[in-house]
Amino acid sequence: MTQPADALIVVDLQTAFVSGPDAVPRAEQLLARVGELLERAREAGAVVVHLQNDGPPGADDEPETPGWELYLPVKPGPREHVVRKPRDDGFDGTALGEILVSAGVRSLAICGVMSEMCVAATSKTALARGYRVVLPHDAHGTYNIPAVPGVSEQIPADVVSRVAAWSLGDQPENTLPTSAVTFS
Repeated sequence: MTQPADALIVVDLQTAFVSGPDAVPRAEQLLARVGELLERAREAGAVVVHLQNDGPPGADDEPETPGWELYLPVKPGPREHVVRKPRDDGFDGTALGEILVSAGVRSLAICGVMSEMCVAATSKTALARGYRVVLPHDAHGTYNIPAVPGVSEQIPADVVSRVAAWSLGDQPENTLPTSAVTFS
């Protein structure tokens, strides 16, 4: 077990990315793990922030389209925050930093999609701001990277997620399973 986290950041768990034929690989497993984290964070009274990406016109996550909607088994509670974001980094141009500072948060568990984009960008900024970051390996996901002739074969999504977590360095606790994450 690891030290408890003060907050849970759920990154871009939006309908376009986790449901239907264009969902990330193993979306059902990802949703189950995020659901476990949400349940434990809510039970502990931890700060919960749902980040929601505002994609460009025509994108799967274009605001106010069905794919943009948050995909949650239980809608955000009255003490939870939904923060729309214009870029990959959940801190960039949003109130996320203010929410965490005002609640006295010092450690974060981060989950969601896409591992190498929004999850990594948000995690990097959290680390740069001095937060302890827990990134459970089974609670973030992404898509397979397509093959490029002469460069590489297709790279499986689970490898992409692992490399994204590894690229954060040795500070985040990124090899823990969801089952080892607790909240205070």
